[in-house]
Amino acid sequence: MNPQPHSGALQDAKYFPCHQPGFLAAQSVGRYAVQSLHQELATYPKPGLVSPVDSGSHQDMDASLFFRSLFSLRRYFREIAFAGLYGVSFQDLMQLGVTAETRMLQATQGINTHRGAIFNLGLLAASAGHLLHTNVSLEQEALGVEVCTRWGDAIREHGKSLSKTSHGSLVASRYGVGGAIHEASTGFPHLFKVGLPALQKSLALGVDPNRAVVQCLFSLMAVLPDTNLLYRGGESGLAFAQASAHAFLAAGGVHRHDWQKHAVEIHRQFVNLNLSPGGSADLLAATLFVDRLQRFADGCKGDGLK
Repeated sequence: MNPQPHSGALQDAKYFPCHQPGFLAAQSVGRYAVQSLHQELATYPKPGLVSPVDSGSHQDMDASLFFRSLFSLRRYFREIAFAGLYGVSFQDLMQLGVTAETRMLQATQGINTHRGAIFNLGLLAASAGHLLHTNVSLEQEALGVEVCTRWGDAIREHGKSLSKTSHGSLVASRYGVGGAIHEASTGFPHLFKVGLPALQKSLALGVDPNRAVVQCLFSLMAVLPDTNLLYRGGESGLAFAQASAHAFLAAGGVHRHDWQKHAVEIHRQFVNLNLSPGGSADLLAATLFVDRLQRFADGCKGDGLK
């Protein structure tokens, strides 16, 4: 018997037997999501952000806390990819996200380490599950278009309910910027038009993955109206962060011998000012996830994804 997700009562994917159609695809999508989050965490230097080197501007977090959080989310990304395979409603996806967030907060003793990833990578994983199952190419902006087309209206409605409870939504409303809700509901334009090209161009030029990821982060920081920066530093904090990123890129980014010294200097400035580009970090992880999916998708149609 093939269990079918239904509105308001999506069954936990851990109960789906491994011979179910799409199980292997969902399992692999979930693995790529965790790998991408791990790569984002391991990257250094990242201005103001947590890494294995230091905690950046976060006194209540460190890398070991992020690792515990990641461990708690392993099952979630597989579950939501499997749910996306059936093209379920946004409300059903939200049920899985709420459960995942509860597990995360239990693992971190109430500290929000990956709420943005649960939202962003969760939607992209659901999109990937559906597209892979239907043998639709993941090239170009297909994953973002699927999120926008299938769930965009519901995401916007969800955003209205967060206006009085979410820091990001409060800041987005106060400063007239989009935030995570706008980014997701419009198909992740900064991811596909800024982050992914920056990452893939740097890799094509032959730099090592860490340098390419740093280049991607600075490219996102330079243009994203990051609500985390606005929350911590107001408009002046955002302007400083964007100007710092622009200066780094204008000097050659990671494609020069002294790039790391410059990036570390910016990192220290962010820490001194208590700035953290959390929105850019969330999109960085999502960019790494999409890049993984696209690189493996050519030989991974439907259940062929290994």
